[in-house]
Amino acid sequence: MLSVGFRALFRREILRFVRRPKNTFMPPAITNVLYFAVFGLILGGRIDEPVPGIGYILFLVPGLVVLGTISNAFENASFSIFHGRWNEYIHETLTSPLSYAEMVFAYVGASAVRGLIVGVIIAVIGRLFVPITIANGLFLVATMIVIAALFAGLGIIGGLVARDFDDLTVMNQFILRPLVFFGAVFYSLTMLDPIWQYVSLLNPMVYMVDSVRYGLLGYSDMFEVAPAAFADVAPLVSLGVLTALTVVVLAVDIYLFKIGYGLTD
Repeated sequence: MLSVGFRALFRREILRFVRRPKNTFMPPAITNVLYFAVFGLILGGRIDEPVPGIGYILFLVPGLVVLGTISNAFENASFSIFHGRWNEYIHETLTSPLSYAEMVFAYVGASAVRGLIVGVIIAVIGRLFVPITIANGLFLVATMIVIAALFAGLGIIGGLVARDFDDLTVMNQFILRPLVFFGAVFYSLTMLDPIWQYVSLLNPMVYMVDSVRYGLLGYSDMFEVAPAAFADVAPLVSLGVLTALTVVVLAVDIYLFKIGYGLTD
């Protein structure tokens, strides 16, 4: 059963972004309306279907959902941790009777919730532009939860490592977003030359975008570009690897809290 302290910290972190929707929910909503309008409606009619049977604007939806989810999960966790360090109120959390695991799970859980809410908002906006039917609902939900928790966990590390607010901007804008943009959000891996397909497979974002695309549309680039022995189960393998990576990141978060890394500076 969840402790009172865990519920209190989780609630505080949820209220922190829910009470400021103009700062947390409106920007990604407006940005994605522009994405769908420009890349979907204006350019989409001039671009051939990336894959047979899937129009360009529909192909964009999973990638933009991933981009919004992980960016907001990472941003929420990193800002919350760094802001607590900056203003020294995180010490109140550290001196509470909460275990380190409860602290981490509360921060990660709240940040993942924000990421998932933004992902849903983006999907709803996409639905206004193009009909969307969910192909593999359970797989989609599992994937979204895993990637939201993964980047919330990475956000905690970012918040502990950052030395000023500029560091947080650099991590989100100049590391995460470029990786996502080169993660097959706006194009299919099948459109690339073989050498670039192999290079793209080194980008972990490719597997996240592809997994969400499989859950939402039932299509996976991995069916075409992955080694033949793994092609049929590639989405499941990707989800398994992402889940294992999430567990590792959360374990690192707990360890960093335990040793007080960045918390007692």
